[in-house]
Amino acid sequence: MDATLVRAAQGGSEEAFARLVDRHQQALRAFLRRACGNRALADDLAQEALLTAWSRIDRLDEAANVRAWLCGIGYNKCRTELRSGRRVRQREADYQSSDHRSTGVAPEDRLALEQAMAVLPLEQRAVVALCLAAEFSHADAAEALGLPLGTVKSHVTRGRARLMEALGVRDER
Repeated sequence: MDATLVRAAQGGSEEAFARLVDRHQQALRAFLRRACGNRALADDLAQEALLTAWSRIDRLDEAANVRAWLCGIGYNKCRTELRSGRRVRQREADYQSSDHRSTGVAPEDRLALEQAMAVLPLEQRAVVALCLAAEFSHADAAEALGLPLGTVKSHVTRGRARLMEALGVRDER
């Protein structure tokens, strides 16, 4: 279905692109919220990523994984933004004012997880967010982030271990 929409969007159909956005924007936003750790910033970056995607739709192979492509664009926006540090001062204020959906997870556990994720290096945090939270395959995460498959696998293993250690959880595997 995405291939048909990609072709139509490449032909200039705003409606087709809007349908692609409808299909994939929630996954993009969720990934960016985990990757950058700031809900408001993630929503802004998702919008920027979608605008960039529209301007570059002609470069997308119609058989490509659209979700991975969008997450890759979003990841690059996130890296640029976090490196520039323009919004770091607002991070805590945004977190305090953001509404968190009830997930059945205690607020203190969610906060502990967010703090543990925040200490991971950006690349590792992005891989963990995609593979463990967004259930991307290692191959899809590698494609989205422009990383070698082996790097993604090692980031998942190391990131998971660091999170479990930070949260005081024993690995029972």
